[in-house]
Amino acid sequence: MEFSIKSGSPEKQRTACLVIGINEKRKLTAAAKAVDEASKKRLSNVLSKGDIDGKIGQSLLLREVPGIPAQRLLLIGCGREKELDDKKYRKIIEASIKQINSTGAAEAVSFLPDLNVKDRDIEWKIRQAVQFINHAIYEFRDFKSEKRSSKKPVRKITFIVPSRLEQSQCKPALDQGIALGKGVKITRDLGNRPANACTPTYLAEQAVQLGKSFKSVKVKIIDEEEMQKLAMNSLLSVSQGSAQPAKLITFEYKGAKSDGKPVVIVGKGVTFDTGGISIKPSAAMDEMKFDMCGGASVFGVVAAVAEMGLAINLVGVVPATENMPSSTATKPGDVFTSMSGQTIEVLNTDAEGRLILCDALTYCARFNPAVVIDVATLTGACVIALGKHATGLLSNHDPLAEDLLHAGEIAGDRAWQLPLWAEYEKQLDSPFADVANIGGREAGTITAACFLSKFTRKYQWAHLDIAGTAWVSGKNKCATGRPVPLLVQYLMNKCEEQK
Repeated sequence: MEFSIKSGSPEKQRTACLVIGINEKRKLTAAAKAVDEASKKRLSNVLSKGDIDGKIGQSLLLREVPGIPAQRLLLIGCGREKELDDKKYRKIIEASIKQINSTGAAEAVSFLPDLNVKDRDIEWKIRQAVQFINHAIYEFRDFKSEKRSSKKPVRKITFIVPSRLEQSQCKPALDQGIALGKGVKITRDLGNRPANACTPTYLAEQAVQLGKSFKSVKVKIIDEEEMQKLAMNSLLSVSQGSAQPAKLITFEYKGAKSDGKPVVIVGKGVTFDTGGISIKPSAAMDEMKFDMCGGASVFGVVAAVAEMGLAINLVGVVPATENMPSSTATKPGDVFTSMSGQTIEVLNTDAEGRLILCDALTYCARFNPAVVIDVATLTGACVIALGKHATGLLSNHDPLAEDLLHAGEIAGDRAWQLPLWAEYEKQLDSPFADVANIGGREAGTITAACFLSKFTRKYQWAHLDIAGTAWVSGKNKCATGRPVPLLVQYLMNKCEEQK
């Protein structure tokens, strides 16, 4: 999809499809009024017949409207003007691209960013429009014999802003939206690949390719032999049951001063999770290919940040492995010494994400981080608590948590904070080791974060549990690309603060 931005009047746009909004009760938006005047009240006459009322999601396609050069005029319902908020604006954008695609138009001109969204500027509206259009048109067809979809989607969208001054001001926002779209696509593509094609080695190869695409990104791959030297025994305890060797992938992006402390993002990269010896039920086990979506998110964030050229230092860390049952797999009750020196009793081998993350989090200290954020499809308990709508957030530093929550609200990729109290740590007590890797059924998301917190004492840290938000299930199962928008927005906000 190609995106552009320009200024102009709706009645003068020569395009295959002109997109304008209609408010509820058939009230004309500013763009609609201009078209109505140019067409000698054709719009008013059509609306008076009741074919569209203006409720969000409604649409009406008109062809060859007199007085305007556009081949098609697509009316999109925008609801009540004074009630237009972030969520409704995103619904309008997604509805518009679906309808544009149904028209058969190769390109379109949209006046929807001209809508008045409460407390949002034109830059936000442009960036969000690009983000949610990309989300709506995404397809993954790498393993289809027919590589192209039968339908011919629109190839170009042009957004119209009121003046050339605003056109200049909005160009960075457009570029940011495009870069974010590329990053989210990388994350979704990796998440959607089957586990036989997306192995830890494949992830490492893709990391190298990403590094070649951006001179600002340095990539390092650590193999199992070096992990042993680093005493990453907790991570290796997960990979020892698989024929696929584990990889620890690191990205270093330097967009700010060389001595500036980096933001470090760690992503769980379990390319397939059977549960190990504590094997999972067979139902929906195919979806365990998505257990590397945290790691895939790191790829997407690094790519988006590098594409934008953000003035920030960023490190990405992805511990990648499979979790398989075999004669060499970890057994419940086994004890391992982590890189930090703390010993772990593995009571359940299906709680493996925290076992690979804890060594990765210990490894992060060497980067002298400003903050560390880990991203993981960690607990089914998070899905029970928050469903598919919000990412679980826990942190040892409230200002960091607040920054992430704020970024999620702006990006439309929301999180919800859960408590990280010392009282929960008692559930992780073990008679044989320093800590057990599970704490029972109660507060499973919180005790998982409590486990990780034992390896993050040296820095400010936040944990994002994306078990409910990283993918959607069912017939249309697909990786979502979350929480890449949240994390990129957080990094953009940090850059603004530093200015």
